[in-house]
Amino acid sequence: MNRLLNVKTIVATAIGAALFFVLGRFVAIPSPVPNTNISVQYGVLAFIAALFGPVAGILAGLIGHFFIDFSQPWGIWWSWIIASGFFGLIMGIISFRLKLDDGEFGVKSIILFNVSQIVAHAIAWIVIAPILDIRIYAEAANKVFAQGAVGALANSVTTAIVGTLLCIAYTTAIPKKGSLKEED
Repeated sequence: MNRLLNVKTIVATAIGAALFFVLGRFVAIPSPVPNTNISVQYGVLAFIAALFGPVAGILAGLIGHFFIDFSQPWGIWWSWIIASGFFGLIMGIISFRLKLDDGEFGVKSIILFNVSQIVAHAIAWIVIAPILDIRIYAEAANKVFAQGAVGALANSVTTAIVGTLLCIAYTTAIPKKGSLKEED
């Protein structure tokens, strides 16, 4: 339980939400589908969730996406905010299988991380967001499922690149156990 909610998790949530907001608001690349961007912030969210767990993941996704929508003229879209939180939650749950703090992020971990993020993006953007768009906002099904498919694909690619590189950089920077020796 200590890993789920402690000062470190709260700070990581705040930093993760802030990074998610800044990247989502100011580094979004428009896609050919209306109101859908190629977003690099999901790689950072996946990394934060993988490092600090599901509470940091869900809260950083929810809070960060809320402030992106709040700062935009279209207003708050709870369906997409919930999908972002879901993605952070799933990546945080996967963190229990990853050993980033131990400096481990080899081929098996990279595969687990990326298969998990692809599945999480697919569920978030092809299932959760479109269904909630239809139920909450009475949006046209063909529109929201097209947006969701493009979002899932684009987010999976950017998360594979940004998230994987962040995990590799982090684990590479951790001194290996037993590598530091006391000098006489």
